Amino acid sequence: MGHPVVHFEIIGHDPAGLRGYYGDLFGWEFDTSGAVAEEVSEPNDYGFVDHEKSTGGVGIPGGVAGGAGYGPRSLFYVGVPSVSEALSKAESLGGTRVMGPAKAPSGLVVAHFTDPEGNLIGLAGGE
Repeated sequence: MGHPVVHFEIIGHDPAGLRGYYGDLFGWEFDTSGAVAEEVSEPNDYGFVDHEKSTGGVGIPGGVAGGAGYGPRSLFYVGVPSVSEALSKAESLGGTRVMGPAKAPSGLVVAHFTDPEGNLIGLAGGE
């Protein structure tokens, strides 16, 4: 069995503004109380989409975040048992490491790479 997409992310220079935009556009509500790796977003400014309130638990969990030092992007994360191993495999197949592995305060490990065409992809899981 393959690995599932487990999370999406929208990052930009004005996280609060983006949350307002996507909240108005799609009816999403956000929880900013969770911590993420600083490589992903400014501390305490990551807004996880409140999955139950926003979509009744349907769809892929996600977040909207960033800050002044974070370039705009949107990406999805694929769940893997070992981020380090998956990142090495991505590189061996022609991908390029962009970030990570980085460990969030929760213990979740994340990384970013670009595929051979330049698409940014995230990995999430264990070390």
